[in-house]
Amino acid sequence: MKKKYFGTDGIRASSNSDKLNGPTLINLGMALGKYFTKGDHRHKVVIGKDTRLSGYMIEQALTSGLLSMGMDVFLFGPIPTPAVSMLTRSMRADLGIMITASHNQYQDNGLKIFDRLGNKLSDETELEIENLMESKLEETLAKPENIGRAKRLEDANGRYIEYLKNTFPKTQRLDGLKIVVDCANGASYISAPLILWELGAEIIQIGTQPNGININDNCGSTNTDLLAKTVIEEKADIGIALDGDGDRLAIVDEKGNVINGDQILALLALHMSKKNLLQKNKVVGTSMANIGLEILLNENNIELIRANVGDRYVKEKMIHENLNLGGEQSGHIIMRDYTSSGDGIIVALQALAIIMQSKKQASEIFNLFTPHPQNLINFEVKTKNILENDETKNFIKKCEEEVAGEGRIVVRMSGTEPLLRVMIECKSQNKIDELTKNVTKYFS
Repeated sequence: MKKKYFGTDGIRASSNSDKLNGPTLINLGMALGKYFTKGDHRHKVVIGKDTRLSGYMIEQALTSGLLSMGMDVFLFGPIPTPAVSMLTRSMRADLGIMITASHNQYQDNGLKIFDRLGNKLSDETELEIENLMESKLEETLAKPENIGRAKRLEDANGRYIEYLKNTFPKTQRLDGLKIVVDCANGASYISAPLILWELGAEIIQIGTQPNGININDNCGSTNTDLLAKTVIEEKADIGIALDGDGDRLAIVDEKGNVINGDQILALLALHMSKKNLLQKNKVVGTSMANIGLEILLNENNIELIRANVGDRYVKEKMIHENLNLGGEQSGHIIMRDYTSSGDGIIVALQALAIIMQSKKQASEIFNLFTPHPQNLINFEVKTKNILENDETKNFIKKCEEEVAGEGRIVVRMSGTEPLLRVMIECKSQNKIDELTKNVTKYFS
């Protein structure tokens, strides 16, 4: 059965659309309350959000639905997604909700939902919740004396910051390091600069003046031009960019070079393997991971296991294989020794610890492999079913045959935007250019 509201990473849509308007969100809150109210204890849900203007509307509508089903609601305000995952567990909540559209512009918003263990919901659970939304929920409303209570938790960011500091090596500091941190005018604007400063670094902040409509606006991990420019101008040692909800990052070295998730994953994997901390000497990546990463890992007796694109699928593969490191080229890195979800700040802290230990510059630390040439292309398509078309299947098969033995092509629908994403990877740049022309002509 196909899902109506949920995609590959929770719910994401334009604010005030049919998926994200007041009545729908109240109904969703009721369905979530119904599903997660199990047992005789007082049930609790925690809710965080990024800095989008629409977050106020969504927060209130969801809260209303949850309260009506007898759940107590604790509101965090602006806080990163991984903090919601962590606090769901530590506060023994039945449910955690993050209101965010991650790296999208402010017009969009959405929900990332966590169970009591801080894990994102399975496809099966999401379908059950959607079925509940179509049921007669008004017949199961809480009695007047059992309606839930709502409370704003003022110290949520403080709890998260203290937890983050405890993931950094106890004997280390960041004294003498000059860091530019870009928080995308998003959910990390409070926590990221503060923790880096408290650990001793000199901090230059950008993207820390949210106004409700400037989240991810020419800043953050998906647009690092300003970060690179600022690093060079300030003669900083490193730049760190988070996305709108703080669960992924990009790094810029002291020369202004952008370091993506593949290089970050390589650094962490080699370091953990050397310290005998990498479980089974295996790492989970995705179908988008550069072949250069796989070659480097294999040369160091580390196996790369590929999952579908999406941090949820990376996490599922990690759990299934009982592994502690995985991530995406986009900068979603999951370190299960510290957290149950991707956390850009935690990953940045671990990378900074390695830099401090090595006493080398960031450009030396991250120059671990030469990536095979890749071209990533996005196409707006009229129908999400285009990949089920026989003509399209035959075209993709022909493209795969053209790069067989020397490269690959990955074609997929985005789970968060109405886009078809195509990745072409090959040793030959000429072959990439040729295929790019053919693919563009076909899908445009």
